[in-house]
Amino acid sequence: MTDIAWIDAAITSARPQAIGALLRYFRDLDTAEEAFQDACLRALKTWPQKGPPRDPAAWLIFVGRNAALDTVRRGKRQVPLPEDELLSDLDDAEADMADRLDGHQYRDDILRLLFICCHPDLPATQQIALALRVVSGIPVRQIARAFLVGEAAMEQRITRAKARVSAADVPFETPGAPERAGRLAAVAAMIYLVFNEGYTVSSEEAPLRAPLCDEAIRLARLLLRLFPAEPEVMGLAALLLLQHSRAPARFDENGCIVLLEDQDRSRWNRAMIAEGLALIDKAIRHRRPGPYQLQSAIAALHARAARPEDTDWAEIDLLYQALERLQPSPVVTLNRAVAVSKLHGAQAALEMIEPLAPRLSGYFYFFGLKGALLQQLGRFGEARTAYDQAIALAGTAAEAAHIRLHLDRLQKDGAEADAKASS
Repeated sequence: MTDIAWIDAAITSARPQAIGALLRYFRDLDTAEEAFQDACLRALKTWPQKGPPRDPAAWLIFVGRNAALDTVRRGKRQVPLPEDELLSDLDDAEADMADRLDGHQYRDDILRLLFICCHPDLPATQQIALALRVVSGIPVRQIARAFLVGEAAMEQRITRAKARVSAADVPFETPGAPERAGRLAAVAAMIYLVFNEGYTVSSEEAPLRAPLCDEAIRLARLLLRLFPAEPEVMGLAALLLLQHSRAPARFDENGCIVLLEDQDRSRWNRAMIAEGLALIDKAIRHRRPGPYQLQSAIAALHARAARPEDTDWAEIDLLYQALERLQPSPVVTLNRAVAVSKLHGAQAALEMIEPLAPRLSGYFYFFGLKGALLQQLGRFGEARTAYDQAIALAGTAAEAAHIRLHLDRLQKDGAEADAKASS
């Protein structure tokens, strides 16, 4: 590994802890980021010569804190930061700092940083942008590309988010157990939003936004290290891994959506599946089910089926029923209707989703499923109307193209039905 490669890997890994600790020292997000950047510049100069420090995070915290303090000292014409030659990376003050960074402080620093990024005063788009910039260190230019906005617009979005956090006067003290539990739920939701921003895209956008899925998985793993015995965090990480494992098979060579039952399962990422299955199996043993665990258990049943016809739809239906009780939502019921159609037929599923129409009148997938069910029942005119509504609500070209394929099949089915009726 080249000098730059291992330095970049070490800095990326240490960033959340270092930024979190610097934020605790200075209680200002911009100051913490600037201090961390100064430390990174010093690392790029020092580490290739002296080798990696024993604890990169502690080194970056120590040097970043001194760099920020030196900015103040220079203004007061006081003592500057020591030269590089005086900064040992094996046996000096940062080693003492490493000893003092125990697990409890480490966890609270990172959790505080994550919680600040998903502060309830911030819109979801600002939460995601702030987390990607501050916690993950992704350049503004790359975040802007992923969200299909200009770099200046994204810079303004992040700046506004920081200003709102500053105005909210977020407390920096170590959170108590009840507050920590509340923060954990907010952080998990933000990570899931980051993942969805990368997952729900067209084939054209996938190369730009797929890194958001990877980053969400990295953040979920980080959260799991902080809370290794929390089953919902295990469930979140498992859900992201199992969903992302199917990424190579989600679009065909023409960029069209490939439904789960039609995907080439040999293209699924088996390493991700194995990790996800191990996590959800471990989470279930805690016997404290939550929404992420139930969703990941559903994804696990799909992952365990070697062929579409091997899918355990009865168990999936039961899991969706549990999810409906725990987190009632018309979208959950809509998803359950797919399992019901496999078990009890299209008519039973159609009767289940019809009451959802008022609440899902602007939802693409509602009309897509309704059209498919009506088509299975031979109600071709009604199916065409539903498909037309789905196309009008399509969010991407791939979604619209997928429905047009259904319309083409519908026209063929209708012609065959007419031919049989006239013969």
